Amino acid sequence: MARRLIPSLNRVLVEKLVQPKKSAGGILLPETSKQLNSGKVVAVGPGERDKDGKLIPVALKEGDTVLLPEYGGLEVKLAAEKEYLLFREHDILGTLVD
Repeated sequence: MARRLIPSLNRVLVEKLVQPKKSAGGILLPETSKQLNSGKVVAVGPGERDKDGKLIPVALKEGDTVLLPEYGGLEVKLAAEKEYLLFREHDILGTLVD
């Protein structure tokens, strides 16, 4: 049974995207090649409240592809085969657009 995690406040749940180790032509890519550290947003919290109590919503939405910092985030295992990372919204570096 898979559990669903709904982040609190301004937190974002991200599934890290794994870059392929082979090219489309079947050539093995070296581990040292520079890859973007990216992930897909799976869930977002409702947002954070300011000092007046007004809700500031999270700018990201489910399905966005984001650029992640090299280190950080809290690892979360919801299903046996999938690992997720939990970040605060301000820790995410940006959104990747095609």
